[in-house]
Amino acid sequence: MITDLGVVGEDPAAPASPPEPRPRRSGLRRRILIGAVVVWAVAITAVVLFRGDGDDPQAVPPAPAPSPSASDAPLGVADVYQTLLPSVVRIEASGEGRANDESAIGTGVIVNADGTILTARHVVAGADAITVRYADGGSAAAAIASEDPKQDIATLRPQKLPETVVPAALGGGVQVGDDVVAIGNPLGLTASTTDGVVSGLDRAAKGEAGAMTGLIQFDAAVNPGSSGGPLINDQAQVVGIVVSLANPTDAGTFIGIGFAVPIGAALGGGDGNGDGRGPPL
Repeated sequence: MITDLGVVGEDPAAPASPPEPRPRRSGLRRRILIGAVVVWAVAITAVVLFRGDGDDPQAVPPAPAPSPSASDAPLGVADVYQTLLPSVVRIEASGEGRANDESAIGTGVIVNADGTILTARHVVAGADAITVRYADGGSAAAAIASEDPKQDIATLRPQKLPETVVPAALGGGVQVGDDVVAIGNPLGLTASTTDGVVSGLDRAAKGEAGAMTGLIQFDAAVNPGSSGGPLINDQAQVVGIVVSLANPTDAGTFIGIGFAVPIGAALGGGDGNGDGRGPPL
């Protein structure tokens, strides 16, 4: 029989039995931690032994060999053009002093931080007014600073410089077969570019003031308006100044032979006694 106090037959005065103790978790955690430490130690030891084995050539991969800088590689025509374009100017010369009172369009290249422009002398010879137009769209009047009739070279001093002056890099000698690029304003077509190779060296051609010698022969297309423009190598360095082309018909158009004064001669002057044929552009 069940009463309000407990179960029949149970001694109410007897003390209650103590509850069973809960299992302790701290011992289990300790065992897990110790096991993890042991595994970690074994792994580290294995790695150290593996890397320390000098007989295994795959243990430590060799460091990569340095590769040549991209700037040492030859540049493409597009890269040469973009590099030189800020240095190239369009030249417009006019005046009664010119033959037949004609205006001339030519090309020049900035070769100094002070804005000095190198060009072909016949582009500006006898001009009463010279205007240079920069690649950024600006323009300025210019005056002849120096002339070398024998090499058909002149330098111009502009009255106003572009917002950013970018002198062209000047290069050294070239060899037959070297790639070259010409930038100019042929037939008035502003900032045109062509490419070709050096076809010959130490050529002679006829200029307005007589024969010119020591010229670079090239086959990048040039036409009237290209005169005074830069001939550029594949490192974007100016190696010559375009001065003339050869055409046995006297038509004054390009048939595959152009001439440039080497940059060293253009800067330092020179002479020659050749009798080659090359109508000035």
